[in-house]
Amino acid sequence: MTGGAAGTTGTTGVTGGATGPGAHEGILRRQTQRESAARTYARSLPIVPVRARGLTIEGADGRRYLDCLSGAGTLALGHNHPVVLEAIRKVLDSGAPLHVLDLATPVKDAFTTELFATLPGELAADARIQFCGPAGTDAVEAALKLVRTATGRHDVLSFTGAYHGMTAGALDVSGGATGVRATARLPYPHDYRCPFGIGGERGAEIAARWTENLLDDPKSGVPDPAGMILEPVQGEGGVIPAPDGWLRRMRALTEARLIPLIADEVQTGVGRTGAFWGVEHSGIVPDVMVLSKAIGGSLPLAVVVYRSALDAWEPGAHAGTFRGNQLAMAAGAATLAYVRHNGLAERAGLLGARMLAQLQGLAAAHPCVGDVRGRGLMIGIELVDPEGMGPGDLVPPPDPGLADAVRRTCLDRGLIVELGGRHNAVVRLLPPLTLTDEQAAAVLDRFADALAAAEQAHRNRPAAARSPR
Repeated sequence: MTGGAAGTTGTTGVTGGATGPGAHEGILRRQTQRESAARTYARSLPIVPVRARGLTIEGADGRRYLDCLSGAGTLALGHNHPVVLEAIRKVLDSGAPLHVLDLATPVKDAFTTELFATLPGELAADARIQFCGPAGTDAVEAALKLVRTATGRHDVLSFTGAYHGMTAGALDVSGGATGVRATARLPYPHDYRCPFGIGGERGAEIAARWTENLLDDPKSGVPDPAGMILEPVQGEGGVIPAPDGWLRRMRALTEARLIPLIADEVQTGVGRTGAFWGVEHSGIVPDVMVLSKAIGGSLPLAVVVYRSALDAWEPGAHAGTFRGNQLAMAAGAATLAYVRHNGLAERAGLLGARMLAQLQGLAAAHPCVGDVRGRGLMIGIELVDPEGMGPGDLVPPPDPGLADAVRRTCLDRGLIVELGGRHNAVVRLLPPLTLTDEQAAAVLDRFADALAAAEQAHRNRPAAARSPR
């Protein structure tokens, strides 16, 4: 491979810098020395991407990888899709301003029009949109502020296992929150690790009854809430799809009690789950939708869409310097239109179902595969320690050590995956919606090979390191 823009290994160029094994190692070393201890993906993925297209990333060391992380679900069309690049170039070549605060522009108008064309009809007919700071967590903060302003109430209902972002308010309504908070935590249905030890429709029904009782019991200790926030599929929580009937029950409970329902579609949106928006599987229409990741077509963009009756803000009540990201709006409009016109949501549903079926077949040959679940191209494989069952256990305990070994072994075989779940024992697959049948087969082949190799190497580990207790 050639070097950077100057043509010399070790010299930084404007289009990506030097490449080659030496440059690769040097960049990783400098990152470790300079970046904060809070860095995450870089710890488990010691690669230096220099080129990418579709599913494939090429590192500075010349290795190629199949990317099933897709920017944590951001890249609906994969890396550098031609329609996205064309949309960005068109704005750059037009001479249009790139920074406009919240002023109206043709680019913004086109994005908003395309976004509204994808929304559930009932919401789109009566919706307002708020452009926020550039990350999903900013939109969550805006949504929480919105419902508190509109209702005059403060407390919020959220769910175990939730993940809504890393800023203060978003953390408060996430499953890992600590300290004092104005949040009541409710049980989220989970077939495999049901909090009531039942699972299935009965487990979801009990979870719904718990919520109803909490809202109606004058001695529950929970004040009338400003809103309820939930994910149609919990991603970081372990790829747990909400049962459709349970979601409809949550909608009915909140609607009857005048509690705004917030759907966090940051990761489930834009076709990821096999419908354009995750809530569409159940047919519900939330009062507020939080959107980010794929709506920016790979660039930073976040919005809140909500019913006009909630629009009680004063001018300037919520703002953000970079809420007018013109390149992201252009890339986002192109992505939304491409997904809509090419039926990529439906394609994700069909291909995801086939991949789930094939992955479920691994469980017969690999007892360490406890559960395979997901919706569309949002897939999780929970790895367990089948020998770690205690007398009161209904299912084997999670095995985060094996999951980490599988992730590393996948990377060795040129497959990028990430982990999630309560104990980081769920291997997550988030491939682009443009995934072909041949690419899906390659992903599954590499994963199956990595699983077998990691399981074999992991089998003789010390018992104390097997699973959390």
